[in-house]
Amino acid sequence: MTVALMWEARALPGRGPDLLAWVRDQPLTPEPSRRETLRAAEDRVLVITWWPADGSGADADFPELPEPGPDLVGRAVHRWRFETVD
Repeated sequence: MTVALMWEARALPGRGPDLLAWVRDQPLTPEPSRRETLRAAEDRVLVITWWPADGSGADADFPELPEPGPDLVGRAVHRWRFETVD
């Protein structure tokens, strides 16, 4: 089974490049089996990480990216967890 964690934040106006740089500098220990960073309009940044999981599924404890400081984002980060089904 694989668990995918999605982390999405919207930067304050004009701070998109700074948020992207901040995300890229955030380590995850241990490292996920895969990590992708994406960006979108309105200075949004999305990070998806994939983790091998035993039978505990989406409730398993995996390292997650922290909340950026209030100088970078104007709202709380959105987070989702998904697990493979087949």
